[in-house]
Amino acid sequence: MNPSLDQNPTSPPTPWQIRKEIKELVMQDLVGPARGEKEEVFDTLSPNLRVKDRYLTGILAPSEAEILPEEMETREFGGDYGEEDELDDGLIPPSGSYMPSSMGFTCSVHKDTKELILKASWGQYKREDSSVEKDEKGKPIRVWKRYPRGGTQKILLQEGPIARFSPDSRQPQVYVQGRVRKLDDLWFISVFLINGQKEKDRKKDESWLFQTRLELSSADGSSPFCSHSYSLNPEVFPLAEYQEERSMDMLYRNYVQFAVGHGVSVGSKADPQNPKRAKAIFTQAIPFYEVPLTQPPTHKDRPGLDEILLDMKVLAEEEKSKVLSSLERLPSLYQDWIQEQRKRLNGSNEDLEDFKKEGKENLDRCEQACQRIQEGIDILKQNHVAYAAFQFMNQAMALQRTHSLYAQKRRKDPKIIFASVDQPQNRRWYPFQLAFILMNLASLADLHHGDRTDEDRAVADLLWFPTGGGKTEAYLGLAAYAMAIRRLQGELEGRSGEEGVAVLMRYTLRVLTLQQFQRASALICACEKIRRDGVKKGDLKWGKEPFRIGLWLGGSTTPNHNADSHEWLKRQRGGQEFRESSPHQITFCPWCGSEIHPGKHIEVETYKNGRCRTLIFCGDPTGECLFSQRNSPKEGLPILVVDEEIYRRLPSLLIATVDKFAQMPWNGKTQMLFGYITGKCKRHGFRSPEIEDSDSHPAKKKFGLEKDKTILKSPLRPPDLIIQDELHLISGPLGSMVGLYETAVNGLSSWSYQDKKVFPKIIA
Repeated sequence: MNPSLDQNPTSPPTPWQIRKEIKELVMQDLVGPARGEKEEVFDTLSPNLRVKDRYLTGILAPSEAEILPEEMETREFGGDYGEEDELDDGLIPPSGSYMPSSMGFTCSVHKDTKELILKASWGQYKREDSSVEKDEKGKPIRVWKRYPRGGTQKILLQEGPIARFSPDSRQPQVYVQGRVRKLDDLWFISVFLINGQKEKDRKKDESWLFQTRLELSSADGSSPFCSHSYSLNPEVFPLAEYQEERSMDMLYRNYVQFAVGHGVSVGSKADPQNPKRAKAIFTQAIPFYEVPLTQPPTHKDRPGLDEILLDMKVLAEEEKSKVLSSLERLPSLYQDWIQEQRKRLNGSNEDLEDFKKEGKENLDRCEQACQRIQEGIDILKQNHVAYAAFQFMNQAMALQRTHSLYAQKRRKDPKIIFASVDQPQNRRWYPFQLAFILMNLASLADLHHGDRTDEDRAVADLLWFPTGGGKTEAYLGLAAYAMAIRRLQGELEGRSGEEGVAVLMRYTLRVLTLQQFQRASALICACEKIRRDGVKKGDLKWGKEPFRIGLWLGGSTTPNHNADSHEWLKRQRGGQEFRESSPHQITFCPWCGSEIHPGKHIEVETYKNGRCRTLIFCGDPTGECLFSQRNSPKEGLPILVVDEEIYRRLPSLLIATVDKFAQMPWNGKTQMLFGYITGKCKRHGFRSPEIEDSDSHPAKKKFGLEKDKTILKSPLRPPDLIIQDELHLISGPLGSMVGLYETAVNGLSSWSYQDKKVFPKIIA
């Protein structure tokens, strides 16, 4: 254990202490040395383990290291040198491998600085007999012993190259070199640690460097390092990129960058008395950054926010006039804030003097957002259908929030009662969430809105907020609104709004998808409760078709076919191990928190003797939960996890990973997700030309099945809302692939309404 966590054994460690220890453990595991400065690396199960297989980063290869093809496939290395660094002057010798043989950084100091101290360090591993570990016969085993290497050197600041020198005479081919340049009042210093050794035929890892580190510091203890910045040339950068970079420069003008890393990240030791100066610059094999907690403002931070109704339940039930009057305060307060910022921009604030143009452009965008919030409120005033959907959204979100919390607490305390959780503080919007929803109401209520019909100028709205700040709640609110207003609008141009996928929610990573699936499932349970309550009262405005959620993942996670699900259940109940895809994707009921046991609470109806369904029931032992087998025998939880069932039942909300869309060209069934169906079988669901099914089915009294036949149907409405969560994770090759399929998804999601082509609204 870390000693810092054991100072007071009577009190538990703080979250910050735990986080610090986890960070240190990760660094030790990935960079090393995991067992101290003079560690021995070995693996009793893999006697030939190499050090470069034990550690993954912070490594410099010999300049002529040979990399095997299979290693090229599993390793990605390299760094980008910015144009401003001008490092193409022979400072860095070319590496014959795909592994870097050099790393360094460029920094700047004030012109009065005369010299700096450079410290280089690394670890060398040699294949030797262990000093500690022995085999069964008592002989020392062969290990990789670590030997600390490195040294210190003064760097005199004068124009020209830094003479090559070796920090450690025991490895003379490992050297440092660089260059000093003078620009205005600053010295710019570039330094590199280079592994110039040749790889040995045997004991290859002895010529590799591990845990490499470079550090520059002042010779007199001062803080000479200055902000490392550069000016963008508008003639070189494309206009849009230049404008964005300038805007970012304005927003982050108080963040100081002391150095630029080359093939490595860099850190700094800032001067506590002057944060715009640093005492030292050093390389970091793994970059890390502490993101400050971002909390949305409340009425304590901004007077007037307490005048806005934020309780979801109250927004759903209060008189319309009071709700609208309350909502009007949101754009009003936002406008007040915008005017305050304009005064600040036009004032004598020195740090904004260079950003007048960018500041004005940003505030103009804020004005546009404010106008869109007002537009959403105006829609609610004028359109009773839009307001009814708004009420539905708030009612569903209130139930989602309280039941999610209730389910979470009930797993720890089965005696907890729902009333203790159904409190105003647990069902409140943050102002930014409500504002984001209002901004997008018009594009969901009006199919001819510019965001739906103008393909070239349509706005894809991005909600930019740190993880844990409440983005998902805003997304789910808009999803509930889209599902509700679609059903209220009914059939348009022969296309049903009650049936089909209304919302498509995409993620990049399956682990993120499964995490959000639980929360979204609670929302769909809430929507289904509202619908069922209405049906009991004879109110069918929310439709006869159940609200459902679908989880559309790869075949290694969820079953592709109902037969796969049936086979999984047989093996599960037979006590056999089954490592293939599983329909058991949620372990607790999202509505009440009861455990869902795979062998007890999942039932599969086959195509031959049933409805071709995989039913997941709440495991509530009392049967009181709305989605238990007692209360919902034909449906269970409104959750679909089998691909075949997703195509044939078409959930209102579909959650998927972006890679799943790669199958669209060869899997014709995917067109059904976009409303392209030809008929519907009451027993088995929707049909398309790719679905193998009989046109009629005889009655089977033994299984409670009536005679049935396929009814021809027109295409359904395609998705009205596409949510791309965690957008920042779509980059590199994945981004290229997603971009290609995005055109197809956008085309499949379009349809014609009153002679205008309508596209889905996109948010991220």
